[in-house]
Amino acid sequence: QGVTEGYNGTIFAYGQTGSGKSFTMQGIVDPATQKGIIPRALEHIFESVQYAENAKFLVRASYLEIYNEAIRDLLGADTKQKLE
Repeated sequence: QGVTEGYNGTIFAYGQTGSGKSFTMQGIVDPATQKGIIPRALEHIFESVQYAENAKFLVRASYLEIYNEAIRDLLGADTKQKLE
């Protein structure tokens, strides 16, 4: 709720390979009960923005992976490219 009041928000998933981080973050579309944290959070943010009066919003999102000290942008055009 704080992000609709101007605070930055971060969701950080950490754990061993194969422990379910990606599923927790993304989930699956159908059934709706299996949606992950990201789609649920974005739905909430955009619902709040839709009904807000006398306010402007800028919504920016990034989805990064840090693995073996390499950072990749998972929303970028080339998800294999490492960031500096």
